[in-house]
Amino acid sequence: MSKFRRAIVVGASSGIGYELVRQLAEAGTQVVALARREAPLQELAASHPGLVHAMVHDVLDTDSIPAKFIQACDLLGGLDLIIYSSGVLHRVERDEYDFQKDQEMLRVNVEGGVAWLNQAAMRFAGQGSGCIVGIGSVAGDRGRANAPIYNASKACFHTYLESLRNRLSQHNVTVTTIKPGPVDTPMTAGMSFSKALTAEDAARRILRAAGRNAEVYLVPLHAVAFRVLRAIPSPIFRRLKL
Repeated sequence: MSKFRRAIVVGASSGIGYELVRQLAEAGTQVVALARREAPLQELAASHPGLVHAMVHDVLDTDSIPAKFIQACDLLGGLDLIIYSSGVLHRVERDEYDFQKDQEMLRVNVEGGVAWLNQAAMRFAGQGSGCIVGIGSVAGDRGRANAPIYNASKACFHTYLESLRNRLSQHNVTVTTIKPGPVDTPMTAGMSFSKALTAEDAARRILRAAGRNAEVYLVPLHAVAFRVLRAIPSPIFRRLKL
């Protein structure tokens, strides 16, 4: 049995988001699954009748989010958990500065997350309970040369979630920042990783961590490795070309 009765998952059409919806539903949670692509959402709904409710939504359409949020909560009859799993990672060459790519990453990874989670924060603060989960990335822990805006978008999202955690703790609301390392998903297709979690394993770990009022690295070793990485002085970090 799931520890959550009613959940919203934003970014549910593939990868980690798809697996989160599937695993929540299999544990008996009522889930509203949101994404741009309707076909995968309908597949989830058909596989879990009465538990998964498909809702087509583009997170770039931030003006529609307050109404979508109310609609989802009404459909569920309340809300215990929201997970923001939408994300964009464009491949950027070392000498490439493409504002259109950068803008989309900022809008999806940060703006969409803030627009959705602000709605949940207001509702949860009022009801005195609830769990917010944001999918960040270990990439947000340092400003690496190979993906400036992706790194920056995740760092911004981490800080936003930390602020929510500090603001909402007095209302018995938890905010969990998830920091995955490499995960084998459509977003990372074609990238070479020595070790990567499957989307299924990542989702399982995320749901175990949901409800912790903390930052959570999905791979425990990363908590140590990235603490060391953050401590490296910038001049040395540049020379290492990590």
